[in-house]
Amino acid sequence: MTAERFIPFTKQDVIALCAEDVSKNTLYDIDAFSQVSQILSSVLHFQYHDLLENLKRSYAPFDPNSDTRQLATLTENELAEHQAQFAKDFEKVLTAANFEKITEADIQAALTEESLFKVRLEVAFDDFDEIVFYRRGESQKTEILQQFFGLKKKPLTFTNYDRVAVYIKFKGKEHFANKALPAGFEPGATVIKLFQNVPKADLEMLFPNSEIRMRPIDKVIIGASAIVGGAVVLITKLGASLILLATLFAFWIGMSDESVEMNQKQLIALALGFGVFGSFIFKEWSKFKNRKIKFMKALTDNLYYKNLDNNAGVFHTLVNEAEEEDFKEALLAYSFLLKHPEGLTEQALDNEIEAWFDSQYQCTLDFEVDDALQKLEAMKLVTKSSNTHPGTNLDTNPDNALGTNMATHTVTYNAVELSVAKKTLDHYWDNIFQY
Repeated sequence: MTAERFIPFTKQDVIALCAEDVSKNTLYDIDAFSQVSQILSSVLHFQYHDLLENLKRSYAPFDPNSDTRQLATLTENELAEHQAQFAKDFEKVLTAANFEKITEADIQAALTEESLFKVRLEVAFDDFDEIVFYRRGESQKTEILQQFFGLKKKPLTFTNYDRVAVYIKFKGKEHFANKALPAGFEPGATVIKLFQNVPKADLEMLFPNSEIRMRPIDKVIIGASAIVGGAVVLITKLGASLILLATLFAFWIGMSDESVEMNQKQLIALALGFGVFGSFIFKEWSKFKNRKIKFMKALTDNLYYKNLDNNAGVFHTLVNEAEEEDFKEALLAYSFLLKHPEGLTEQALDNEIEAWFDSQYQCTLDFEVDDALQKLEAMKLVTKSSNTHPGTNLDTNPDNALGTNMATHTVTYNAVELSVAKKTLDHYWDNIFQY
């Protein structure tokens, strides 16, 4: 299992953990650290507010839940521009929130892997113009599945995703000219959903056009029941009548010279027999429909508890999570640099933060140190210096001067003091608008 970029602690917890770590050094004022944290959070919140407004603006023309009116009708090209801009910004938010893209191979594998809940689904992929799945938080879980009416229990280990974001765009009117769309959708519609605790093998249930199909075992159970029951009905209720009909038919087509007469009693028995057989067929058909309804209920119940948000609500949630992830990364990097006045290289900082989480909180992270340092550099909360180290001549040939004393360069990062950081962030905040 690969390490996750997501930091599984709340923003408030990370502030408390960093403050506690920094407070162990008597050189630093814990109140000043809290003030730096507060204004850093405000600066990042403003930056993400701008991104949120862009997402709302580009999504508005095709928001299915909108209760506002459009002042002007957009052309096809303008709608396409809005769609492209939204897709670009939405991907940016997902990346910042430390979501990973689910590959097409993973989606195809989900259609063939053993499902956790007993339903087989089919998806018409040709209905979509674009399909993008993202996930965050991957773990291995084990559930006990009951088989043979609970007489046998089988453990099933599966890959589980803590969060799954879905972005799907349906094809246009031409594609659905002779084909029905799922209820509640229109041609060209954009579907955005956020789910929790989704088994990798059940990704297909997140598609809006997934249809329930009987599993082979379900077909065998229903088919065997129908064959046995049908045979019993034919023998007990229609046996004598069918023999009489066969004899009559043979006489009509000239295969038998013996004439057959049917009296009223026989006709009534024949009608009753066919009535019983018809009711049996209806019963078996109802059994099939009820089983399908049961499966649909299982699917609906499953999605009810897994669905977190839909459409515009999804990117509102994700922008908040992206903002918090950026804040946690920046604060962690700044805090650990504070503890090392001599400075740290990017790799050393990355290793120390990951080791700290692993040893102190048994949490395996792939910390995004480059992203954190870029934010701190942009807000002038760190300085960096380049150091040149002379190389070692390992070549004993005096005539070979090329590459014999190759120097190495390292970049060291230092955190600015808390008092300077407060003034720097305050100046940044005061100059966001210059009117």
